[in-house]
Amino acid sequence: MPEVRIRRGEWLVVADGGKALILENVGDALYPNLRTKEVFEHDDPKTHEIGTDKPGRAISSVGSARSAMEQTDWHQQEEERFLGRLAERLDKAVLAGEVKDLILIAPPAAIGTLRKAISSHVREAIHAEIEKDYVKMPLHEIEKHLAA
Repeated sequence: MPEVRIRRGEWLVVADGGKALILENVGDALYPNLRTKEVFEHDDPKTHEIGTDKPGRAISSVGSARSAMEQTDWHQQEEERFLGRLAERLDKAVLAGEVKDLILIAPPAAIGTLRKAISSHVREAIHAEIEKDYVKMPLHEIEKHLAA
């Protein structure tokens, strides 16, 4: 992992598809001290619990062949909506001057979804992205991983 300096007052956004932590460094760059500002969570039901219909079937216009359509991934759609709401919150924070610098920490798929959802204001505020899944770790463990 590349060395990342976490400046005082900087926010770390630690997220995955179902939970996000907004942490603030109340320490300094040498000795970060992370404090939880906000926690976002959403229910994470399984796809079969969300969708009730069977996948559709298509009938060929020539002949009598039928083929099944792919099941909609409701779980993935919920994760994308959740990360979209997180992106909206970050946009409001940057525009309101709550934060100037951000570090984004999330698994690769979540970072990809966030990149699509964030505004140009937030994009300018992000000075580092770390593709790791730290959201379930306690704060002292996150600090330790970032200091390593």
